[in-house]
Amino acid sequence: MAGNDLGSLLGSLLGGGGGGGQSGGGAGGILGSLIGALADGRGAGGGNGSNPLGGLLEMLTGSGLTDQTQSWVGTGENQSVSGTQIAEALPDETLEKVAQDAGVSPQEAADQIARTLPTAVDRLTPTGSMPEGSLEDIIRQQQL
Repeated sequence: MAGNDLGSLLGSLLGGGGGGGQSGGGAGGILGSLIGALADGRGAGGGNGSNPLGGLLEMLTGSGLTDQTQSWVGTGENQSVSGTQIAEALPDETLEKVAQDAGVSPQEAADQIARTLPTAVDRLTPTGSMPEGSLEDIIRQQQL
């Protein structure tokens, strides 16, 4: 599935394991699963074409995490977010699917997303704005 490929790309972007400590795709795998689940369930994030990351950021912003998401996209310091905030922002079925794919509890999945999403978004948006193109293309362009 595309989520596995996306997880590998995100894992590379995050420098391998990121911070999740899980086997397989690690942090990149869980983010890939999240992006894949959102793309499958929301038609690629409404208006964002093949880049469901924009849809995810809109979802988080709509849940009161505007300052955090803007800090990740912007060029300043990244604000942190908690696993509880992520769990409240994501649809329950999405978080459950991501957790099942990763073999962890929904709360652990939310905690891993909270630890790795700010860094991933920051690295995908080095100019302070969301690049154009598919998420896979953006990830490939940003690898060092």
